[in-house]
Amino acid sequence: MSSALMIQGTGSNVGKSMLVAGLCRAARARGFSVAPFKPQNMSNNAAVTADGGEIGRAQALQAMACGLAPVTDMNPVLLKPETDVGAQVIVQGRRLTTTRARDYAALKPKLLGHVLESYRRLRAAHDLVLVEGAGSPAEVNLRANDIANMGFAAAADAPVILAGDIDRGGVIAQIVGTQAVMSPEDAGRVAGFLINKFRGDPSLFDDGYAMIEARTGWRGFGVLPWFPDAWRLPAEDALDVAAPRRTEGLHIVCLQLSRIANFDDLDPLAQEPGVRLKMLAPGRALPGDADVVIVPGSKSTRGDLAFLRAQGWDLDLAAHVRRGGHVLGICGGYQMLGRAIADPAGIEGAPGTDPALGLLDVETVMHADKTLTEVSARHAASGADFTGYEIHIGRTEGPDRARPFAHVNGTPEGATGASGRVAGSYLHGMFRDDAFRAAWLGAYGTGSDLAYDAGVEGVLDALAAHVEAHLDVGGLIAAAR
Repeated sequence: MSSALMIQGTGSNVGKSMLVAGLCRAARARGFSVAPFKPQNMSNNAAVTADGGEIGRAQALQAMACGLAPVTDMNPVLLKPETDVGAQVIVQGRRLTTTRARDYAALKPKLLGHVLESYRRLRAAHDLVLVEGAGSPAEVNLRANDIANMGFAAAADAPVILAGDIDRGGVIAQIVGTQAVMSPEDAGRVAGFLINKFRGDPSLFDDGYAMIEARTGWRGFGVLPWFPDAWRLPAEDALDVAAPRRTEGLHIVCLQLSRIANFDDLDPLAQEPGVRLKMLAPGRALPGDADVVIVPGSKSTRGDLAFLRAQGWDLDLAAHVRRGGHVLGICGGYQMLGRAIADPAGIEGAPGTDPALGLLDVETVMHADKTLTEVSARHAASGADFTGYEIHIGRTEGPDRARPFAHVNGTPEGATGASGRVAGSYLHGMFRDDAFRAAWLGAYGTGSDLAYDAGVEGVLDALAAHVEAHLDVGGLIAAAR
């Protein structure tokens, strides 16, 4: 019989995604057929599935930990913020609607059926399903119609493990306080707790650990020390795209847009020893010594084009190109590099046309149909083959398309300016391909011998060993039902 266990957190960014990935790999190593599941995720960092849908990138990593190809059932509801108060709602891989945050609560009961449908399919196909919550069950003001935490756990009759983050401080209050605000019924679903991100000697927390057990009556499943190689796994948050601080090497600067999307494109570059990657925060000027500037994907291209201008980055980019610098636009960033972005149907706001940066002689027209597909491509400049994926709305045409960035099944893709120093492409994930990345960096005189995907697999193995060494994995699996 299949079983399930849900990992919830005392707050956002307590390490739930990494915990589930590590437990997935550990359970797989113990011989289980295991699958990840997150009822609702909020992220603009999406992965394209083989069936042409999209899910949160964290669930794609967890699928990799399970030795599975990602499928839409692993994350049946994905919210992709477009503004501070509204988001696109993706249900089982397809766009359902765009809604304001205040209206989403009324939509959630209609989504629960889809969530449970996907969950039951995974339960039917695997021995064990490891479920990741979202945010925190302490947000009891959101408990009515909840589909992400205790509302899902109740509907699915799934036991819960509560994870606290000791690195941010106050972990005793995090866990004890969460129990205090929960209903007795919800608190009764918690099978125990664990502590994440401990730095130093875990035995120093023995008294605090015992205090949590005494105060809550919940069983403790261990204290997990800080995992130093976590940065080598695909990032869930743009602020997590980090690498050992370097002062030399090819200086690549990525603009940190307000609605930056699919920024895990940068993860392989962050790990290259010969690359100095910088995420440029809003309000900061583009460094004068930048060799390459990447304008990344965006969930709101027109909005982020205005945001880019508000930072003065349009002037910085023009000066960078005049100095002989290089620019690569990916997806929404590619659209921004053109002459104009037309949105006649008002897909991203009020209908209209916005002048773009004018660094490529192309124009984009937005349309409602979203392109979601995995592709195999050949880089036009180097001839290197690579795999990637498209996830965008809009079509881009213009004279610079005569110099494509790549070819997909013989069809030109993307565009390159006459100087060869400004290029744009709709293809995400290109830098994961070792041969392409080496060829692309080689054009700037930088070598590469990094085996990226093999490295991620190695980190997942090390994470599983780390989890096994410090948590009661057998007890956690036994707690599943």
